[in-house]
Amino acid sequence: MSQLIITIIPAALILGSMCIVAFPSLWLSRLKTRGRRSPLTRDLLRSPGESLRRQIVEINIDISAFLLVSIIIPLSAYASFLTQLHFTGIHNPASFAAFYGLFVTACEIYVIVKLTRALILRHQLRLGLDAEAAIGQELNQLMLEGYRVYHDFQADNFNIDHIVIGQNGVFAVETKGRAKPKETDDKKNWSVIYDGQDLQFPNWTERDYLPQAWRQADWLAKWLQSAIGEPVPVRPALALTGWNTELKKPCRVIIFSGKNPPFSKIKTDTPLSASMIRKVAHQIEQKCRNVEPQAYKH
Repeated sequence: MSQLIITIIPAALILGSMCIVAFPSLWLSRLKTRGRRSPLTRDLLRSPGESLRRQIVEINIDISAFLLVSIIIPLSAYASFLTQLHFTGIHNPASFAAFYGLFVTACEIYVIVKLTRALILRHQLRLGLDAEAAIGQELNQLMLEGYRVYHDFQADNFNIDHIVIGQNGVFAVETKGRAKPKETDDKKNWSVIYDGQDLQFPNWTERDYLPQAWRQADWLAKWLQSAIGEPVPVRPALALTGWNTELKKPCRVIIFSGKNPPFSKIKTDTPLSASMIRKVAHQIEQKCRNVEPQAYKH
């Protein structure tokens, strides 16, 4: 028996035992649903934070893989060392043990770095998902007043978190979730001040949020004009979830904290007709109704 085969036997046994458990379970679960189909006849609308939710699922898979690898590597290395020691009679076991130890250490350090990055990214995505879900629930209340509300609209290499359509216009809503300071209970630290140019948070200045909201609204206006054949003004909005907002100067971007969205209070000189609202909503819905039901997905 060659030394290479002896070396890989332990790892092969570990992976083989995992496959022996996994594949029959998957086959039996598929067998249970055979001959049945989903009662749903069309795709679902995108939920608030749908893109973030999918990213979190992918990261959870990566995290599970990193944890699994962190267990398999030392077990496989140890089993390989014992197997070689037993079958080939290593003359200098201390040197081999040191080699395996260095190999395992290097692999574990790599896994720790990747796992740490994945955990940090997952935390950031979860915060964004919480913010988008909260704003989405508040915006959904506008449907009681006759508005159409859509979430997670997929554009060109970016997404628009929420789109609100009503008689007083179309609004593209960008949502931001930023953690608050914890060192004090003074609610002044929970306020964001617009000074006419930038957003002043308690410990930093944010210059990108407002331009981003403008770019997305401008893109949506151009896309709707191309899809419908008529110009459709789109107003940008920025939701700073949970933050009080203080406007020292007027801002063309609608800024709100999330609660009680102000869209129904906004006046316009050119209200949208019912026909135009239907046209806009139809185009938006075609892009947002693309979530495939999962229960009988093959």
